[in-house]
Amino acid sequence: MSKSFVIVAMYKFVRLEDYVTLQPKLLSFCQERGIYGTVLLAEEGINGTLVGTRSAIDALMKLLKSDDRLADLEYKESYSDEIPFHRTKVKLKKEIVTMGQPDIKPSDRSGIRVDPKNWNEIISDPDVLLIDTRNEYEFKIGSFKNAMSPETTNFREFPDFVESHLNPATTKKVAMFCTGGIRCEKASAYMLEHGFEEVYQLNGGILKYLEEVDPTESLWQGECFVFDSRVSVDHQLAEGSYEQCYACRRPITEEDMKSKDYEEGVSCPYCINETTEEQRAGFNERQRQVTLAKQRKQKHIGAKM
Repeated sequence: MSKSFVIVAMYKFVRLEDYVTLQPKLLSFCQERGIYGTVLLAEEGINGTLVGTRSAIDALMKLLKSDDRLADLEYKESYSDEIPFHRTKVKLKKEIVTMGQPDIKPSDRSGIRVDPKNWNEIISDPDVLLIDTRNEYEFKIGSFKNAMSPETTNFREFPDFVESHLNPATTKKVAMFCTGGIRCEKASAYMLEHGFEEVYQLNGGILKYLEEVDPTESLWQGECFVFDSRVSVDHQLAEGSYEQCYACRRPITEEDMKSKDYEEGVSCPYCINETTEEQRAGFNERQRQVTLAKQRKQKHIGAKM
């Protein structure tokens, strides 16, 4: 692989009672080796996306897997010529993916994992309801054929969607998916807890499916949103065609950027009515700093949203 840097996405639902003491050790390890990105630690597990050199990422995975609780930690790799993150953060959280349901324990019980090679067969069953557990802006740029969108703006809204749209008495089979597997694992645990009996989840998420399933056999349509500077990836996991609004973080097209509501770094057609004048003033100043950094051929590491 000719790319200079390895991007690793990982998560595991597992009881980490000592997650608070793990935080400074993991942060120090990453900083010493030039590993950038974000890791979330909670009592329910670990979740993160990081980037570094091949040797640095290998050392990190060796460290994590040396903990018996993380010995089978699943992760996915992609590659880049540039570093898509510019800070190293290890955050302590109540949940590693925020649903607002801390009592749901995917480490105890979650849906039936389906490998990508078997996914087409599951979702082609007319009795299976296929649900995209991601947010609406992610769904719009790509999803599986015949998938249903909960039309959420954040994952906290998913329980309300289930309560108002689904009934375990009439919905017998459900298949769910997300970018890397973490959201649908928690969503499947939630649904099992609420009476749905046959719940499937795409093991490894969309990214694993794109990696393993031949495009000629694929039921995926469009591109997949990713949470780094690539914005989206295509079926070959190469950087996609979307840009990003750095005010609201939504993916935007070339056509969106021609809109009167688009101002680089400040607003786009999707968020023009969602921000205050004070916020836009802050975005304007941040964009000015970005422009100055480019002129000086320096990297701008960004300001907190």
